Amino acid sequence: MFTGIIEELGVISKLELRPDSAQLTVRGAKVLEGTRVGDSIAVNGVCLTVIRLAGQEFTVDIMAETLAKTILAELKPGDRVNLERALQLQTRLGGHLVTGHVDGVGTIRRVTPYGIAHVYEIETPDPLLPYILPKGSVAIDGISLTVVEVKPHSFTVSLIPHTFAETTLGFKRTGHKVNLETDLLGKYVARFMAARQTAASPAPASLSLDFLAKHGFT
Repeated sequence: MFTGIIEELGVISKLELRPDSAQLTVRGAKVLEGTRVGDSIAVNGVCLTVIRLAGQEFTVDIMAETLAKTILAELKPGDRVNLERALQLQTRLGGHLVTGHVDGVGTIRRVTPYGIAHVYEIETPDPLLPYILPKGSVAIDGISLTVVEVKPHSFTVSLIPHTFAETTLGFKRTGHKVNLETDLLGKYVARFMAARQTAASPAPASLSLDFLAKHGFT
C-alpha cells in the first residue's frame, strides 16, 4: 500500500523485454534507504517487488498482465520515473490509499497553465470514469491528486508548483500516456452496492406456457 506522495524521481537504467515478461532496473537513492530484497516500490504508480539491489540501483520483474495494463513497456533507459516505497503504519497518509494496482492507461489531452498551477486534462477509458468524481482522489503515475472536473470522456487535475517540479508529470506533454488508479474505497463501495442489488433482484422466472398465460401473452 502507498500514499501517492512521491519520494523521488528515479532514472531507468535498463529495461529487458521478454516474450511474456520484463525486467526493469532503476537508479534511485532515497527509496533504497532501508530497502531489502522482497520489499515493494511503486514505479510510476505500479507496485513492483525488488528482486536485486546493487549500489544505487534496484531491479524488479514485471509480469505479462502488468505490461498489458500499464505504460511500463514504453519506458527506455534515461527516462525518469516516480518512486515511492510502501507505507509504514506510522507514516502520515498525506495523499490517499494507493494499492499500486493500475486500473488502466490514460492520455494527456492538454496542459493549461492557470495561475501558479498547471491543469491537466486526462482522456480516460470509459469503464474507469464512474469511479472518478469531482473532489475525489485519483493516482496518476502513482501521484495522489484531487479531481477538479469530470467530463464525458476525461477528467482534470490541478498540479501545484511542487508536484509539477518534483514528479514526472512536469516533463509530460499532450499525447503522453499515464498509469491510472482510481480510488480504492470507491471501487469497493461500487462492488458492494452491485452485489447487494443483484442479491435483492428476484430470480428470473423460467419461461413456460403457464408463465406466458399468467402474464397475458397467451
